[in-house]
Amino acid sequence: MGRIEWAMWANEQALASGLILVAGGIVAVSGQFKRWEFAAYAIAAGVFICLLEYPRGKRKKGSTMQRCGQQYFTPVVKVFGPLTRNYYVRSILHACLAVPAGFLLATILGTVCLAIASGIYLLAATRGEEWQPIESKPKERPQVGATIKHPPTNPPPRPPPEARKKPAEDDAGIGGQENPIEVQVEAE
Repeated sequence: MGRIEWAMWANEQALASGLILVAGGIVAVSGQFKRWEFAAYAIAAGVFICLLEYPRGKRKKGSTMQRCGQQYFTPVVKVFGPLTRNYYVRSILHACLAVPAGFLLATILGTVCLAIASGIYLLAATRGEEWQPIESKPKERPQVGATIKHPPTNPPPRPPPEARKKPAEDDAGIGGQENPIEVQVEAE
């Protein structure tokens, strides 16, 4: 059985929690809640988390689908090197970002989701996982001569291989087949 790659789950959880923090912060700021400063913080933290988590990491085995527009965010995440690549750092960062948003009811759901993402990142870090960027490989076009092994010998439509008969050569050299209907050529 294959190993679970926990970082993929943590990435999805953290991205969703960033969006939830932004939504809760907008509700609290626009509703002029008491302690709306925490809501403004939640908006800023949610946007930061979304920008950090938007680029997916490369899986160890198999293929990974890029998110739409991910190629623009990946270089920004790569610039910060070990701060964004190491999942221990991400786990601590998400845990620290979650605390201030927990003091307001509108952002408590985003805080809980971010705490869960922090725990999953910690699990991924203990399993030795690390963020690697998805780099697109240029598609190689196959050589025309390399793809054709043996050209077909019979014209289409071709019967299945087991129904094909090899022509038996006879004395006339016409391949051993006779035309059952006599062919007459009209002369002009």
